[in-house]
Amino acid sequence: MARDVTVYAVAGDRGTVLAVAKAHKIPIPFDCQDGECGSCLVEVKHLSPSQKCGIALTEKEKEVLRQLGKITRKEIEDAEVNDMPPRYRLACQCFIRNEDILVSFEGDQTLPAQKPALSTAARIFKGGLEIASLDDFLGYAVKVEEDAAVHFEELAAAMEQVGNQEVAVLFAQLGRFSRLHLAEATKRASAIDVSKHVPPDYIWPDHVTPERTALWAGDPGLSRLDALRAALQGERRGYEFYYSVAGTTTDPAIRAAANEFVQEEAEHVKVLEAWVTREVWKHKTGH
Repeated sequence: MARDVTVYAVAGDRGTVLAVAKAHKIPIPFDCQDGECGSCLVEVKHLSPSQKCGIALTEKEKEVLRQLGKITRKEIEDAEVNDMPPRYRLACQCFIRNEDILVSFEGDQTLPAQKPALSTAARIFKGGLEIASLDDFLGYAVKVEEDAAVHFEELAAAMEQVGNQEVAVLFAQLGRFSRLHLAEATKRASAIDVSKHVPPDYIWPDHVTPERTALWAGDPGLSRLDALRAALQGERRGYEFYYSVAGTTTDPAIRAAANEFVQEEAEHVKVLEAWVTREVWKHKTGH
């Protein structure tokens, strides 16, 4: 932030640091608000060292802080036995006490997203999709990446048309990435079978976002949040397609190629999730 902000809260009202921050429009990142994702990680300095307050660390908070590498076994013991607070907390789990504290945050530091589960059924039934060779996989990849590139380019044009240059630039960049993946897959495949089709579960949505019944790039009423959510849904579907292939194939060459695409799509999903979170925050706070 441009400067430090001082706010006041009522001690003992069971409010958390995150609740106080939201009430005063301080943009501490957050997602689950239940101590499980780690997105609201903050550093808490107690400005009155002689004044001890009871420190309550939930099991889920301790586990998330451990996974983030932000708490030691000694700090957990000090918190539980000596009421000595650890340096880092989750804002959604840290309750306000009768003391002065300095809360610092750097931005979203969430735990790596959990990958989709691959059930036993998924290994047996794959929606009619059979990938017999690396060329087969690359043929499907060409279709997925071409579809993604076209949709990102349409969304970029729509955002530019309504004057939202910032998001238009993002979509144009993602479209270029998809074009690069498309060129790579096309180059690596010795032949592309145009008769094959990607299952509908993994195809971009033609009529989806939570806010509207139809989403077309030419819709003049398309909002930035609509476009971001539609793009995120499409990227998640692409990610899940590659992940499903990597998790179910028995061919090492197909698995290796699919995992390359999984890593690239995961980066796209992460970028778009961050943009959606920021846009939702703007809608809630007006900033």
